[in-house]
Order: sequence, then C-alpha cells, then structure tokens
Amino acid sequence: MKKTIIVLSLLGNIFIYAQEKTNNQVKEKQIEGVTITQTKKAVEQKADRTIFDFSEQPALNSGSSLEGIKKLPGMVVTDIAGMMYQGKSLQVYMDGRPLNISTNDLTAFLEGMPASSIERIEVVTQPGAEFPATSGGAILNIITSKSAKSYLTATYSGGYRFSDYDKFRNKFNNSIALNSKNKWFGWQFSAGQNYNESFGSNELDDVSKGFNDKYSRSYFAKAATTFELGMDRLLLNYDFFNSNNDSYNTSEGVTLRKNPENLNIPEKTQYLNEGKSKNKNYRNEFTATYQKRFDNKNQKLDFKFNYSNFRNNFDQNAINTYYYLSGNSLGEISDFGNTSTQNAYNMRVDYSQPIKLLEEGKISIGGMYDKLNFRTDFMGIENLDYQRQTASMYTELNTKFKKFSFIAGLRAEDYDISGKSLNLESEKWDDLRAFKKFQLFPNASIQYDIAKLVYFNLNYSRKITLPSTGQLNPNNTTFQNPNVNISGNPNVQPTIFNNFEAKLSAFNYGFISYNVSKVNDQVMMYVEKDGFNITQTNVNISSLTQHSFNIAIPVPLMIFSKPLSEVMKFDFNPDKINFLYFYAGYQFQNIKEITDQKGMWFFNVTGQFLLPKGIKFAPTFSYSTKGNYYFFQSTQPIMNRVNVNLSKKFDGDRLTVSLFADDIFNSSRMNFKTVNTPTPIYLSNRWDSRTFGISVNYKIPTKNKLAKVDQNILNTETPKDDNGGVLNQGQ
Repeated sequence: MKKTIIVLSLLGNIFIYAQEKTNNQVKEKQIEGVTITQTKKAVEQKADRTIFDFSEQPALNSGSSLEGIKKLPGMVVTDIAGMMYQGKSLQVYMDGRPLNISTNDLTAFLEGMPASSIERIEVVTQPGAEFPATSGGAILNIITSKSAKSYLTATYSGGYRFSDYDKFRNKFNNSIALNSKNKWFGWQFSAGQNYNESFGSNELDDVSKGFNDKYSRSYFAKAATTFELGMDRLLLNYDFFNSNNDSYNTSEGVTLRKNPENLNIPEKTQYLNEGKSKNKNYRNEFTATYQKRFDNKNQKLDFKFNYSNFRNNFDQNAINTYYYLSGNSLGEISDFGNTSTQNAYNMRVDYSQPIKLLEEGKISIGGMYDKLNFRTDFMGIENLDYQRQTASMYTELNTKFKKFSFIAGLRAEDYDISGKSLNLESEKWDDLRAFKKFQLFPNASIQYDIAKLVYFNLNYSRKITLPSTGQLNPNNTTFQNPNVNISGNPNVQPTIFNNFEAKLSAFNYGFISYNVSKVNDQVMMYVEKDGFNITQTNVNISSLTQHSFNIAIPVPLMIFSKPLSEVMKFDFNPDKINFLYFYAGYQFQNIKEITDQKGMWFFNVTGQFLLPKGIKFAPTFSYSTKGNYYFFQSTQPIMNRVNVNLSKKFDGDRLTVSLFADDIFNSSRMNFKTVNTPTPIYLSNRWDSRTFGISVNYKIPTKNKLAKVDQNILNTETPKDDNGGVLNQGQ
C-alpha cells in the first residue's frame, strides 16, 4: 500500500514539478571543438502523433517490420480488421507517401522488409488539412530514410530466427544502408533480403480445416539523391520491392456434391484438398520533389510528383479428392491463376509562410491531383477495370495566444470513381456504383499549455477512406477450398469519419486520451454460411460509433529505492535506469445491427532492466480481453504474448547484438465468431508465433569524432516536426 501511494504521489507531483521548473534547466549550445551529444527519443508523444524510434531498439528491430509494428503499445493487427492504433484504422505510408497496398499484399510487404531498415515510425492520430482527407482514422508513417552525413556511412543489419513446431523452420534477413553528402549533393542507398519459413493453420466452423507450409523470399532496394541548388533542393527517390512466396496446402472438410452415379441428388461428401500456391509481388515507385526555400526559414514551397506501380500474380494448383458415402472416390484437378495491376499518379504543391496573427501564426495552402487505375484478370480474362481521380485544395491556419495554440483547416476534395466488372457466369460487363462527389473536410485543434511539456488538447477532424484495391478485387488471392470462397467486392463505397478527441499529455511520453468517431459506410469483412459452403467478402456497415480510451505512463523503479524528493529532481538519464512503461486502451463499437455488444481492453507492459556487464533485458507483455470487432467477437484474447530481448553493445557502441524470444508461452491465437448471423460462424487461425533468434547491427566507424548518439527512452525535449522524406537534412 505504501508503494502504491508513492507511485500516485509521483504522478501527481509531475505537474507540480513542471510548473516550478523554469530557468534552472541547462540549455545546450553548439560550441566548436566540443563533443555534442544528440538525444534520441525511443518513445515520443506529441499533440498529433506518437513517434517510435526503431533504429536503437533491439526489442523492435530484431525481426520483420510487421513483427516490430505488432509490438508497439496500442497497436492491434488482425486478419479481421487489419491494422488499428488506439482503436483507429490506419492508412500506411512510407517516407511520407501512401503505399497504396493493403490486406494480404500489405502483410507480405511488411513481412518481407526487415525491421532494422526502419529509422522510426510515426503514428499520426490527428492528420491535419495538409494530409489528404483519405487518411481516414490515422496514418502509420514508416520512415526508412536517415540523415546524410558529410562522410560515407554504412550500416549492416542481419538476423536469424527459428521456430520448432511440427518441424524446424528457418528465418533470416540481411540488409545494408549507405549514405553520404558533400557541398552539392547527398545520396542514400539501402538494399536487403528476407527469407522466412512459416506455417499457418485455420478452421472455418465445422466445414473446413486447413494447414499451409509457406516459404517466403523478398528483396528490396531504395535509392535517393538530393541536389543542393543554392537555397533550394531537388530530391529524387526510387524504391523497388519483390516477393516470391510458395505455399504448400492441405485441407479437409465437408461439402455437398452430386454423386457421379446419381447426378440429380446432391450428396454430403468428405473432401481432401492438396496443392500448392505461388504469389509474386512487384512494386516500383519513383518520386521527384523540388523544395523552394526563402530567407525566412519558415516560408516553404514544395512541388512533388509520385508514380507507383504494383503487380500481383497468384497461381493455385490443387487436387481435390471427394469421398462419397457409397464408397466411391473422385479426383479433380483445380488449376487457375489471377493477376492484378495498379498504377497510381500523384502531383501536389504545398506552400506555407508565417503571418502576424495574435502572437504568432502560420498559413499553409496547397493542392493535389491523384489518379489510380486498377485492373484484374482471372485465367487471362480481364474482369475488373476500376479508376478513380481526386482533385483537392486545402488551407490551414496556425496561431498562438499566450498559453493557447489554435489550428483551423479546411480541405476540399472532388472524387470521380467509376469502373466496370465482368460477370464471368453471364459474360456481361456491369457498371460499378459510381462515386462522383465534392466533399469538404474541416479540422480544428485547441491546445492549452499547462506547463512546459504538459498540455491539454481538443481535436476535431472529418476524414474519408477510399476502398483499397484488396477490398475491391473480385478474385481470390489466397488458397481456396472446395467449400470456401474468398473474394473482394468492387461495389463497396468510401467510408466517412467524424473524429473527436480530448488528450492530456505530459513530458512527451505519458498521456491520457478519449476519442469518439462517428463512422458511415465502414468497409468490413462479411462471412456467411449456406449449408456446407462459406463465403467471405467485403460490405459497408451503414453507421457505427466507435469509442476509444487510452492511457500510458512510465514508472521508474527507483521510486522503490530512493526518496521521492530525489526522484522528483529528474536528474537522471532514463536510458540508464530500470523502468516499466504501462499502456491500457479500451475500445467499444456501437453497431445498431449487433445486439451482443462487448468492448475490449488492451494492455501492454514494456520493461527495461540493466544487468551486469552492460546487458539490457527488455521484456514486453501484451494482453487483450474478449470483445467485439465489428461483425465478429473474439472467443479468446487476440493479444496474449510475452516477448523477451537481451542486448549488449560492443566496440564503442558500434556493434549491437541481441538474443530474443517472441511469444515464449506459445499463446497467440486468432479465434472469432460472427455476431451478425442467426447462428454463429466460428473462425480460428494460428501460426508459428513462438520464435527464437539473434540479430546483429554494425555501424562502420566514421571519421567524425564529434558525432555521438545517446539514446533515451524518455524524452527531454520536443524536436521539430518531420513528416518524412528521404535525406532528412537540416533546413
């Protein structure tokens, strides 16, 4: 009880301390010839986003990008609802640009990119008017670019993991990053590969059980060049990604099928499905950015052009053996393939300058034109031609008065979405439901600075999410069974969000927030059962209200060994102490079509413990209660895992070696039942989530003896906003 009172006293006195601490803080100055220490923030909580540093955290960068993302407090990744952060659905960006891929393709992309290639991740929970209104609930921005130095730098990252369930499976990755700059230009290049052997098993109600043995190979390369043109700058980017995945599948179940001896009467039949599928992805992206700069560093003019191409090839070959009650059996070959091609074009201009409004202010204006073409074919026959064009303009005003900061923005977007789909049965083309509308998207924010780095924020924004190509694709991109059909829906409509949030933040790492989102036409996976057949597609939910409550707080363990007065001096480096970081989140979705509604709690505890010989022990525990996810209800916790990481630095902190184990108790499962059907349909999925491995990160020594990085888990100051980019050089 005494320790509990001490913890509560500490949290309460944080605000008192913040009010009293003024000019006695040490101000850093850059002095020639003096060693400068740059503070890196592993967790940074800001008014509109949360920033996670991956570069120096072995607990996050040991495996694939997807595995690292899953470990972030507040992040939930499921097959049912995709990625959500603090209850908000996410649109995924890379280096400030939308990836324009989703569902299975996005999963394959993130699984194929090592987490060690990520510099940091920004989760923008309150996208302003400068972001496209299609950002929806929130944005997950993966930053891979690193600052270019005035000398060549190189970093090698590699790792090996394994799992041992029914057999031994290997997983390894290698990557290298190079960058440099001189007086006229800078460049950056990174490349890598990933190999992953894994398994997955699934069960759909009582009609189908499946097992797949998967072998994934992926390769990526990223190149960037920055040309210094006086005060201006030209940036050129090229990204390439390729994956080649083989899956060997076995499934069995029950279906209705006509007996060859009596074609008039369907018969309940057992089947055995054995086969192989191959999935190939290719992604190419080119971006050119021209940055016009002025004498006033707060005045900026940017022009950007972006082109991306994404191709997917999926082939399936299987033998279905049917066993009839009469004792007869029949073998049937299932052999088909489908492809999809996506081309996206984006042009935008952004301008901002300071203005005299109240104490200080800034105005930003800009425009964008976006075009996407998406085509699919089945067995060589084109069956979807989808196109959308978006033209938009925005303006946003920032100002400040005493302890208040204000943001008001308005974005206008005009949509022209149309297309045709081929009905393979009737061999006729049908027009898709067109979406040709002009929409306004306001946003507003008020922030009150209670004290230095302690503030209260109110936000409102109206956003939209356009259907992803994965949700539209009428063809299946996963292995099919004789009685299971999985496909997209070309006629799903965009989703409209009205987001309201109140948030209290302290020292950039602790916060408490409450969010309400009014959602219209939410796109959601829909499962139904007809006899022994199960179909899965996407539909729009007419309306729902989503509530989300989140709280996070770090607790330094020195409060149990030192006087509270000494702890409250905050005269310590958080990277050199033992601490626990607690996160809890609650979300509830109110859908009128659902009578059995239950909210879900999510918990995450991350620890740092300093062991002898400079070894760091970083355990994490994630857990969730049962509850509803749209049309589904979890029958077991969707988050229930313990990860541990032991790391040590060598050779002047240039070499980092980590030993890790993920999901050590083998408790990760995905088990759901439908709550919108007359009789619940049960779905379950498991995979080789328990893995053990080693990772290595080596920074080749440089000639610069003044540059040193000293990472802190807890922040000491708020850095300048950075929405991504390639070579993140100084202004």
